[in-house]
Amino acid sequence: MAITDHMSLRRHGLAALLLFRAMVTAPAAAQSPALAGGIPANAPEISTREEPARFRAGVNLVLVPVVVRDGEGRIVGTLHKEDFQLFDKGKPVVITRFSAESLTHPVTAPADGAAKEQPALAEASKPLPTLPDRFVAYVFDDVHLSFGDLARARTAAVSQFSGLLTPLTRVAVFTTSGRIRQDFTNDRDLLQATIDRIVPAPNPALSDNKDCPSMTLYQANLIINNGDAEALKLAADQIQACNPILSPQEAMNEARLIAQRVLNGEEYEIQATLKLLEDVVQRLAATPGSRNIVLISSGFELTGLYRSTEDALIDKAIKANVTINALDARGLYAAPPGGDASRALPGIPGNELALAIQYESISNTAKEDLLSELAEGTGGAFFRHSNALDAGLAQLTRQPDVVYVLGFSPQNLKYDGSFHGLKVEVKNPPGLALQVRRGYYAPRHSADPKEAVLDELREALFSREEQRDIPVDLNLQFFKSSEGNARLAVIARVDLRPLHFRKADGRNLDTLKIVAGLFDRNGTYISAIESTLDIRLFDETLAKLPASGISVRSNFDLAPGDYSVRVVVRDTEGEMMTARNGVIRIP
Repeated sequence: MAITDHMSLRRHGLAALLLFRAMVTAPAAAQSPALAGGIPANAPEISTREEPARFRAGVNLVLVPVVVRDGEGRIVGTLHKEDFQLFDKGKPVVITRFSAESLTHPVTAPADGAAKEQPALAEASKPLPTLPDRFVAYVFDDVHLSFGDLARARTAAVSQFSGLLTPLTRVAVFTTSGRIRQDFTNDRDLLQATIDRIVPAPNPALSDNKDCPSMTLYQANLIINNGDAEALKLAADQIQACNPILSPQEAMNEARLIAQRVLNGEEYEIQATLKLLEDVVQRLAATPGSRNIVLISSGFELTGLYRSTEDALIDKAIKANVTINALDARGLYAAPPGGDASRALPGIPGNELALAIQYESISNTAKEDLLSELAEGTGGAFFRHSNALDAGLAQLTRQPDVVYVLGFSPQNLKYDGSFHGLKVEVKNPPGLALQVRRGYYAPRHSADPKEAVLDELREALFSREEQRDIPVDLNLQFFKSSEGNARLAVIARVDLRPLHFRKADGRNLDTLKIVAGLFDRNGTYISAIESTLDIRLFDETLAKLPASGISVRSNFDLAPGDYSVRVVVRDTEGEMMTARNGVIRIP
């Protein structure tokens, strides 16, 4: 899947590579007419392939965010890897990755040696920009919210702006119907005008449904996917109570038609809603600092078909350091004792009425559970059963200071799509409250290794955490051809000596993937350039590699402004990775 295809991103520059000329035209290659491993005798010691960076998502590691609070509800941020124990389906697993992530870290530091090599770049030494470090995306579920609940939620959201909007905070607004979309900004008037335009946008196939009975997705799923005879008979009896002239068989047929219509309509909305949330996660992944989604909804159900999609969404949010918080906009509500009076249809036995009420109760619980799963699964919070929506949104936009992320690779994993329950314990101290991801779904097929690498690169590019497995110096330079046009040179100098080479045919082999990504001052992804270095060094060349390394240059044509740059370097043989950040102001 291309990065944020729906945002109509465009490439801004071309890449060029500066390598050692001696390596490219190595005379040693001429001494051997052919190499047994299939490498041409005259193959250069280093060659490059360049292309716009494109990534697809995959699942390589199970990540489990954990929020820890003491007895008074305060965040505990002093724990270490050895303090945790993680269980998969009740069995202890080895924690192979651990981090204690602060969700508020501004990105203001320049890359090493930024803009210092050329005298003509003196302007770049001016004070560097301070980029936004907090991004909050409001997602209004206009498909499922009633008019009254939506109106109250809109008012509550606008009331937060006075405390939320700062020079370093950006807010975006999205709706699950896709009708309203406002990208990140700190323009209060624009945000308020956007929110004021949001109105309920239910699926016409469901909102115009005058069927009797009014069927829940839970019951429809029982009838169509589970072949539940009891659920079908209940629906048919209710249909006959509404329309006595129908025969039992005609009522059965009508019940199946209604169930199929409900299932199709609801699953369409489920798919659209999960896709929208995935798009917002992906959009936030391209921003620096704190990343927060606030989902405002009355809840919605998922069928088993979309459980793995939900799990993939949670996994992507965790890897992108995006927290999903949820607010149940229904506020404080209670079902009438004995159920909805509208269900008391003439000719319906009491046991069937009780079953109808049971189905509706299960449906309501499932809607709540989904919001809770999305929040808890990503280290967020879920606000419900309260009319104080203002206080709820204020709580949800205050992220925890520290979220621990535990990672493990499942052993002997069966590719059967089954659910794996997760449990986390803290050994010391006792009496702590944990907020933990409930579980994950096993994939139905093994991941493509090539796609797994692309996924790892994508995650690293859209993260803001720095890694330094491979020595890389990052240098940013710009050249202005006119007042409104400039060329930014992103120069990564890579030290090849620590790489783990594979020996074949008298050569030392490895492959480097180098991705340079460009972001604007609002954290919006602009473009990325990917270079692939195929390395085939002779022993004598490897022995003489200089500490200064090789330089990889990526050029971006752009307008004056403030920009952040992210460079990721990964090698194939050692699977080492380095990620560096830089910022630059082009006057």
